[in-house]
Amino acid sequence: MSFDHLGLMPELLRAVADQGYTEPTAVQNEAIPLVLTGRDLLAGAQTGTGKTAAFVLPILQRLHATRPTAARPLVAPGRAAAGRSIRVLVLVPTRELALQVEESVRTYGARRPVRSTPIYGGVGFDPQVRALRAGPAIVVATPGRLLDHAGQGTIDLGGVEVLVLDEADRMLDMGFIRDIRRILALLPARRQNLLFSATFSDEIRRLADGLLDRPAVVQVTPRNTTAELVRQVVHPVDRERKRELLSHLVRSGRIDQALVFTRTKHGANRLAEQLARDGIVAAAIHGNKSQGQRVRALADFKAGRTAILVATEVAARGLDIEALPHVVNYELSMVPEDYVHRIGRTGRAGMDGDAVSLVCVDEAKLLRDIETLLGRRIPVEVVPGFEPDRSIRPEPIRLRTGDGRAIGGGRPGARPGGRAGAGRPSAGRSAPVHGGFVPARRPGIGNPRPASARPGIGNPRPAAPGQLTPVRPPLPRLGDRGQAPAVLPGERLARRADR
Repeated sequence: MSFDHLGLMPELLRAVADQGYTEPTAVQNEAIPLVLTGRDLLAGAQTGTGKTAAFVLPILQRLHATRPTAARPLVAPGRAAAGRSIRVLVLVPTRELALQVEESVRTYGARRPVRSTPIYGGVGFDPQVRALRAGPAIVVATPGRLLDHAGQGTIDLGGVEVLVLDEADRMLDMGFIRDIRRILALLPARRQNLLFSATFSDEIRRLADGLLDRPAVVQVTPRNTTAELVRQVVHPVDRERKRELLSHLVRSGRIDQALVFTRTKHGANRLAEQLARDGIVAAAIHGNKSQGQRVRALADFKAGRTAILVATEVAARGLDIEALPHVVNYELSMVPEDYVHRIGRTGRAGMDGDAVSLVCVDEAKLLRDIETLLGRRIPVEVVPGFEPDRSIRPEPIRLRTGDGRAIGGGRPGARPGGRAGAGRPSAGRSAPVHGGFVPARRPGIGNPRPASARPGIGNPRPAAPGQLTPVRPPLPRLGDRGQAPAVLPGERLARRADR
């Protein structure tokens, strides 16, 4: 099937053709017609399957086909940003994904542009204020910086007609559930909601139950599976020889360009420095890098000027790197699902890729957990000259640095690799227990209480006329869903009825 059969307007079809695409992916084929009808949507697909275009294309069409609704002011009069109402809000977990989604809006809207802007932290506030005052129809934002703008009264979300949660499972992993609830409280009650996720975990289903109204469900790959085009292999190696083995694989030509994952920011920096001393061009990318440093490192990697990009989990999702040949798990992730997200950076868009894991004796249980999640064993290959020493005993994983030194693991209750009480834990952050580590409990995600007692994440009731909605309001409660009006193709955007 071609894009011609999905009901997209000629300008969008030409923009898609300009990018060299002729046939929609499975998620695009199923999701685009549903989004065009105005239905709420819960969509799951592996990374690299075209999820961004699956919501950007129909949203652009519906913005051209309908007029903006009258915005209900949700911030103090005179404080909100000037200009036309924001009609579409896309929430994403990372700065890189915000930039990439907004770039897709401009790419697919090239033949009939729609004003858009990305909003994310780590850069100046005032330029974003000016961009908001210019009146974008689409805002792509990370939760924290969006709430900063809401607190300063520089953004008006009262006219939002479509909400997209992209990489929703990643946002839950990063501890954004409370920020998401606060943002939902600032939005109109009537809107279309689209939730995209790489996996359909139980937490995602609970989020969807409170957010979506009788959604269509699209799942084009089985839950927690890896891309079929990714060849996976485990290289057993002693913990102190991992860097030496990685350098050997690069020098021997078995790995030419790779995204390499470590558990900690310090470990990423140290490994990049060690590889550079080995004569390998490498750079690190993680949350402590400035936005400019991250953009430059990613640009150099995409252009082939850097052979190895060492990353923490911040890069596990959302990075759009075409034709990435290798992903290397220098250290296995503490959370099995993160392994799936990591290796999903390769084997994209119909191209083969390799996922290489350097596994020491300490990580045997982590490997078993990953294989249990995948439902199969990962092939093991011992590299000659790097046979592991069977006499070495396993040690508790202390979120080691690049040279194997333990950090942050000795003090009970400590949060290795981050600030205590930071409030937004990185995916996979763990807490010590009985000398080892277990995945930390995610904020707001646990065994659910009955719906009548559980804090909700649905749409709040609108404020009474003249009443100001607080910037960070109390968490809204789940209420009974109203009946959504019937929507036919070509009608105005369907949005949820007031409760």
